[in-house]
Amino acid sequence: MFYKSLRILARIIFAILGLKSSGLHNLPMKGPVIIAANHVSMWDPVVIGAVTPRTIHFMAKAEFFQRTWLAWFFYKLNAFPVNRKAGDRSTLRYSMALLEQQKVLGIFPEGFRNRSGDLKAQTGTAMIAVKTGAPIVPVACVGTDRFIPFGWLHPFEVRMGEPISMTKYTGQKVTSALLDEVSKEVMDEIQTLLRK
Repeated sequence: MFYKSLRILARIIFAILGLKSSGLHNLPMKGPVIIAANHVSMWDPVVIGAVTPRTIHFMAKAEFFQRTWLAWFFYKLNAFPVNRKAGDRSTLRYSMALLEQQKVLGIFPEGFRNRSGDLKAQTGTAMIAVKTGAPIVPVACVGTDRFIPFGWLHPFEVRMGEPISMTKYTGQKVTSALLDEVSKEVMDEIQTLLRK
């Protein structure tokens, strides 16, 4: 209820600010899905959550959960912590459990905010996708790098690409080369969406 109420409020605010969205039809309306997006500011998860019809469970850096009230807020938004400085096996297991429950997992594959335009993913997203078989929907957040994004004057949009199926990797041994291949495919798709 908390998530849905805030999503309605966010939709109203972003409609006033001129947020646009495209490709929402690419998001499967049922079954496990991983949303993988570029990350340039704190606006990114908010705008993605606002335009997406399904509830998203976002992976967020553990530092956000250090204060009790802030942790409460993020948990209410279905976010969960990840330790970015070490291999976080518990987060990996939790992510896979969410997908097994047919939910939507939100991840920023780069693992940190990056405004350089040079996109390079860590392999965690690919690992989760290959192990669960969940498709990855690439997402580009455009114009979220401004303090107050205003879509009437500058591009301000969430663009969703076609799902990347994991079926071609079924049965293959999970190697670093395979994870690099999947990661590159995801980031190439996001880069293409950013250039549209």
